[in-house]
Amino acid sequence: MAVTDHDTTAAVAEVQAVARTRGIEAISGIEITAVESGRDVHILGYFVDPQNPQLAGFLARQRAQRIARVQAVGDRLAQLGLPIDIIPMVAQAREDDGRSIGRPQIARAMVAAGYVADTRDAFDRWLATGRPAFVARAGAPPEEVIAILHGAGGLASLAHPGQTAVDARIPAYSLAGLDAIEVYHPDHDAASIARYRELASRLTLLMTGGSDFHGDPSHGVEPGSMALPEDAWLRLRAAAPHA
Repeated sequence: MAVTDHDTTAAVAEVQAVARTRGIEAISGIEITAVESGRDVHILGYFVDPQNPQLAGFLARQRAQRIARVQAVGDRLAQLGLPIDIIPMVAQAREDDGRSIGRPQIARAMVAAGYVADTRDAFDRWLATGRPAFVARAGAPPEEVIAILHGAGGLASLAHPGQTAVDARIPAYSLAGLDAIEVYHPDHDAASIARYRELASRLTLLMTGGSDFHGDPSHGVEPGSMALPEDAWLRLRAAAPHA
């Protein structure tokens, strides 16, 4: 297993230590938000070296951009008549430099304030792309993120392509060094899984799978309930430079 937090590897050591006590093999992981044509493209990294200086510096810049975006979304919500107190979450992120904040924390604050039923409702009505409180992100293009992950000894996988509608760009990402596609995901039905399996085979890409769990049952599925087939895992592991 791997925990792939957004733009931070701060939990990797703790996850691996706990996993060892349970007889679970835990590899390092991360999810980095790239930006292309004004939209988010999420790139998963596996087997990365969390101590890699280039990766660490890049992630520090990513987290600074996240803080600025959270503040902008907070301002937007206040203008919409849905004020939330973002000061504590921003202060905590600045105090703990490895902590990454973003829209999931805002969504939970909206639930606590009684504005929405759950975090999925917060995204669907207010925070997702094109919704009233959406604020576009600044960030590196996918090609740069792929290079950063490779520089840290990792493999790069395109996260939940069924959500982001970037299928036409996947061949270009493959040419830029993309290693895999997240074929198995809660938002991928059987037809989507079959389509991305075929695309991965055609482009000679590996396959990954994930629960997309954000600590809230309304977002993704419980960890462990979305498993990658063993043969796909073995190919992924064999391809990792430092597995």
